[in-house]
Amino acid sequence: MSKSLVTFVGVAHPWMCDVMGHVNVRHYAAMFDDASFQLLGHIAGQDDNQASQIGWADVRTEIDYRHETKAGALITIRSHVVKIGRTSITFEQVMLGSLDCIVRSSLLPTSVRFDLAARASVALDEPMRDRSSAFLIE
Repeated sequence: MSKSLVTFVGVAHPWMCDVMGHVNVRHYAAMFDDASFQLLGHIAGQDDNQASQIGWADVRTEIDYRHETKAGALITIRSHVVKIGRTSITFEQVMLGSLDCIVRSSLLPTSVRFDLAARASVALDEPMRDRSSAFLIE
């Protein structure tokens, strides 16, 4: 069964807002980054990537801002996989209002499985591919 995963729940604090009164780009990026760690951790099957010296390197990111997010907005990010490559995962993260379900922003990153010592990509193993497939929405 294909599904998305809740990867972030938070609030848009006033200190995240710019002079125009809405959440600044830097804070969208931080929330999406936190959400990425959740999804990629579920795919890798471990909490501490440092133990194996294998991590992830983002190689592409596309972001769309769809609706203004003001201070006090409750935010949920749901993530799902859109493509499984030999060494990479492309996934979509959708940020929406937790109560109104209005899509605020979406992010489409591609992350490569990365050997931190060799500084090179490594293939996804079969268990990772299986876990990725559980979040695949085509």
